[in-house]
Amino acid sequence: MTEAEILTALTGHAFARELNESHRKRLATGACPFALAPEELLVREGDIAGAFYLILKGHVAIGTHLGERGAAAIQTVGPGEIVGWSWLFPQYVWHFDARAVDDLRAVAFDGACLRGKCEADHDLGYELVGRFASVMIDRLQHTRLRLLDIYGDGSTS
Repeated sequence: MTEAEILTALTGHAFARELNESHRKRLATGACPFALAPEELLVREGDIAGAFYLILKGHVAIGTHLGERGAAAIQTVGPGEIVGWSWLFPQYVWHFDARAVDDLRAVAFDGACLRGKCEADHDLGYELVGRFASVMIDRLQHTRLRLLDIYGDGSTS
């Protein structure tokens, strides 16, 4: 996948399509294609978070460890979505696992490089943080609903 193809992917992706062209071009510079086979681990909870991934094809199960209960899937995301915002926040550590459900095709963005680009271009940083905040709110709402599904709403009927 060339830089021009990555730029085309950004233009058509829900996360980036409304960014202005110069911001999409800055993002495309240094981004690289990424692929995983089904069941391969994308990120591991506790590891250093060094990237985020724009999903083009396939699905990723996001989950966490529940001690003796083992791993628990919280959400599955697919094309048009992203995985990873932990690269934005110090200590830059993943707070979840993410595993390919099926053949995954994505674009990977280096977190340290992006932090530098955002520092150099505050408008780009503002746009990205707003998009990541929106993703975080959606994921937190989904997680809240999932927890209610698993543990109930606390009522004693």
